[in-house]
Amino acid sequence: MQTGNIGVTTENIFPVIKKFLYSDHEIFLREIVSNACDATQKLKTLAGKGDFQGELGDLSVRISFDKEASTITVSDRGIGMTAEEIDKYINQIAFSGANDFLDKYKDDANAIIGHFGLGFYSSFMVSKKVEIITKSYTDAPAQKWTCDGSPAFTLEECDKADRGTDIVMYIDDDCKEEFVDKNKLADLLKKYCKFLPIPIVFGKKTEWKDGKQVDTEEDNVINNTEPIWNKKPADLKDEDYQKFYRELYPVSDEPLFWIHLNVDYPFNLTGILYFPKIKNPLDLQRNKIQLFCNQVFVTDNVEGIVPEFLMLLHGVIDSPDIPLNVSRSFLQSDQNVKKISNYITKKVSDRLQQIFKNDRPDFEKKWDDIKIFIHYGMLSQDDFYDKAMNFFLLKDVDGKYYTQEEYQTLIKDNQTNKEGQLVYLYAQDPQRQYTYIQAAKDKGYNVLLMDGQLDTPLIAMLERKLEKTTFSRVDGDVLERLIEKEDTKREELQYERASKLSSIFNSQMPRTDKLDFHVEAKALGQDALPVMLTQSEYLRRMKDMSRIQAGMSFYGDMPDMYTLVLNTDSPLIQSVLEDSEQKTEEALRPIEAEIKGLTARQAVMRQEQDKKKADEVTEDERKELNKCGDDIRAQEKKKTDILAEYGKGSDKVNQLIDLALLQNGLLQGEALSRFVRRSVDFIK
Repeated sequence: MQTGNIGVTTENIFPVIKKFLYSDHEIFLREIVSNACDATQKLKTLAGKGDFQGELGDLSVRISFDKEASTITVSDRGIGMTAEEIDKYINQIAFSGANDFLDKYKDDANAIIGHFGLGFYSSFMVSKKVEIITKSYTDAPAQKWTCDGSPAFTLEECDKADRGTDIVMYIDDDCKEEFVDKNKLADLLKKYCKFLPIPIVFGKKTEWKDGKQVDTEEDNVINNTEPIWNKKPADLKDEDYQKFYRELYPVSDEPLFWIHLNVDYPFNLTGILYFPKIKNPLDLQRNKIQLFCNQVFVTDNVEGIVPEFLMLLHGVIDSPDIPLNVSRSFLQSDQNVKKISNYITKKVSDRLQQIFKNDRPDFEKKWDDIKIFIHYGMLSQDDFYDKAMNFFLLKDVDGKYYTQEEYQTLIKDNQTNKEGQLVYLYAQDPQRQYTYIQAAKDKGYNVLLMDGQLDTPLIAMLERKLEKTTFSRVDGDVLERLIEKEDTKREELQYERASKLSSIFNSQMPRTDKLDFHVEAKALGQDALPVMLTQSEYLRRMKDMSRIQAGMSFYGDMPDMYTLVLNTDSPLIQSVLEDSEQKTEEALRPIEAEIKGLTARQAVMRQEQDKKKADEVTEDERKELNKCGDDIRAQEKKKTDILAEYGKGSDKVNQLIDLALLQNGLLQGEALSRFVRRSVDFIK
């Protein structure tokens, strides 16, 4: 029996340290099973070259566990090891059996999982002792290697009838519950090993018999050794891609379409990316793309490899050229990774362009489901924006689709304002904004539907990139100001009368911390509604952005700002004005006369003080001017109170306000109940 210490030196420990910078201990199973597959692939390669003449037989890798002994065993019938090979590949960590093998069989060893090298030592992350029981295909004496996690080991001959290797891991007490369990082992094997190229057997298949699940005689093979991403697209049907998607995501809806990746120069990459059907924002999950290295699962965190906007896709990518278990900064600087990322972006844009060009009706049907990917890409990558403008669509409220170029042609004659800017009108909620949409249509305008999760930042980006173009939500202002023309001038109400009217309605607007109302009187034409509620375009956009962009949360805390526009051309508004003037004239006459006199006096005092230097104005003169201002404000308050009292007693005023609030979904609770009762009284 040989005893000794494992050779660990400054030169050879570094690759191991780098290899074991794992966040999850569970990867030990991936490493050990991968090595077993590696040994089996080596034997197949030797047989193919004629260097092994024996029978291959069953080449399955088998995993078993013993709950009583707290062991997990991984067994293969691969090439095995001699005592010399154990000393070279296990005891001297500087060497890598896979690298030596690849040097000798580099033309035939493409399928060997050599990328993981000496991942064997990951077994010590969960084991207090590990045994290797192995017999070489050369029929050298079988060997048993034992190590308790210290540098000390023993190596001795043992009895083993068949070639291959058994790795027996004695699991640490604090890891027993986590790993020495049938269900948990099954889950880990499905996660890491379900596409390995060698059959992986874990126990027996079960069937329902006599009221319980019982084992059958058939091996339970947990993996698919020939995943479709390694096959040629010409050999696959749509059903094959859909079946594979269900295998990856059993509870998901059918994918919209997919992209088969297959390139071997200047890097190696295969895979299939699926565009999932997204029902609601909760479906927006990253970490759905699985990264493999020669069919060995590596991670579902592909940040830095897959472009950020495509991390919402589902599927798999497999590449031996992506460095594993290294830092994010290394990934970002690695040239192969950059090439792969650029290739994936180009492949996706080419596929979208192909679908759009070959079957536009089908592309339009899918648009609402795929636009979030396209919008995300346009916002995050300039090169994708340029490509996407060939198939980027705008959808109007009637469900018609246009390319950017088509839409500009459609609206340029009618929706160009006096400044020469093209105005894109849009709605986000056609039901709530129906009245505004209809008013725009009545003027011959087209209204886009922009109800996507990324439409607010998309609009801001399009305004920057498109020349002389602005986007305005259809309820952001009255139409005359949304698209200002030279011929929209109307006779406006006298300022004093308009001010009284605004004051009456303003006094009856709701007062809350979350809503801020301003009232404005404006001549809109007799055909327009008597009242309209518009919302500040700028602040609303900022509040929308605050929900998706860090650092803008303070906008989310600000109240929503609305303007109640009173149409002074409307007979209803004119009747309110005339009635208010008639009923408040007597009370307001002396107040207005007093305000007029005080204002004239204030103007004279200011004029006199403006002629003097600041130090020449006496304290009494300053006090007199301030008192005059206070007196004016006191009279203005009296005037406001009288107008507010009129507004409070006017059912017509309150009904008009409630109608505007109701139209915008802002009338609730007690206010809604009062509106209903008042409406019933009007009908009587």
